[in-house]
Amino acid sequence: MAGYRDLLRTRGVARIMTAQLAARFPNGMTSLAVLLHVERVTGSYAAAGLVLAATSIGQAVAGPVTSRWMGRWGMRPVLILTLAVCALAIAGLALLPLPVPGYMALGLIAGLSTPPVQSAVRTIYPKMVTSRQLTPLFSLDASLQEIIWIVAPVVITFVATQIGTLEALLLIVAILVGGGSWFILSPEVGRVRIPRSRRGFGRVLLKAPVLLATVAGFLLIAACSAVEVGVVATFGHSGAAAGLVLAVFSVGSLAGGLTFGHIPIGPWAMARRLTIVAVGLALAVFALDVWWLGGTLFLAGIGIAPALAVIFAITSASVRFSETAEAYGWIGTGQLIGAAAGSAVAGFLIDGVGPQGAYVAAAGFAAVGVLVAVACVRGFPDLRERDASPIPDTEPVSTIT
Repeated sequence: MAGYRDLLRTRGVARIMTAQLAARFPNGMTSLAVLLHVERVTGSYAAAGLVLAATSIGQAVAGPVTSRWMGRWGMRPVLILTLAVCALAIAGLALLPLPVPGYMALGLIAGLSTPPVQSAVRTIYPKMVTSRQLTPLFSLDASLQEIIWIVAPVVITFVATQIGTLEALLLIVAILVGGGSWFILSPEVGRVRIPRSRRGFGRVLLKAPVLLATVAGFLLIAACSAVEVGVVATFGHSGAAAGLVLAVFSVGSLAGGLTFGHIPIGPWAMARRLTIVAVGLALAVFALDVWWLGGTLFLAGIGIAPALAVIFAITSASVRFSETAEAYGWIGTGQLIGAAAGSAVAGFLIDGVGPQGAYVAAAGFAAVGVLVAVACVRGFPDLRERDASPIPDTEPVSTIT
């Protein structure tokens, strides 16, 4: 923890980390609020699901596109534009009486205009700290983002059920504008300039570490999403058990990230960390009482933030600085698709064999992640003797004298 204290004392780190958490806080609220609001207005969960699907598709498509725009037009202009459009779209969902296709259109616009805060801040980090501090910083960032997934759903569910879904969506708009403005006005956002990438759109995925990070993120988040569906199916919507078990899952991730974040990242790091996740999820299959699930999911959670830290670090170390934002955009898209796939597979298995099917699916996704990490271990860079800083866009040219 002394290392993390030193890290947070580095000029601007605590401020930018807090600001980006505030800016991203609506990410843990929007899907649930949209689902509850559209279901209340239309009386149909199917309609709500369609609107939510449109929002998710928009987010998946926008990730690498808006991230790449930051290299062309600058961080602040892109963040301001996307923030304004997204806030207006969510406000429209709350205030406008529309048919389902209208809500779907607004959901798609809100998804497409989701501000690329995650790509921006992870592009900024290497410019703020020393090379020795970068890997722990990625680990701390991956750990603290669990706060979003612990607190945000609880807050938005309380507001939506006790006050109203319209008010819940307007609260999201307020947090989006307030947190987003705080992040945009941070000095570091104006100080860091992303060079325009010279490579074609999408070519960054041809780099093995970026592709592996995207695939690993897809499988890891698919496993987590299947767990969430399984926990809700196990304990139902009433009572506190489901929320408590999911909170324990996130606390495990927070603890794992803070505990193991200082460990240097070698080629086998991803395989080892995903193995922890896979073992915990495999054990969860054997009993569905609250104590057993709490313990096994805490164990599985210990590997999540450290695995995410590997994803962020190997991506940063493998691309040019001009490509970092787009690379993180593709990784975010992979994770969004993974969330949708995990939920869908878990849902089908729950209908077929019961709640245990969701944990089988989660363990399966994690196990495939371990197999990919082992089979492709040569594609993971060894960062034990080097830092995770991006490759400079300008390099010295040798001359003959």
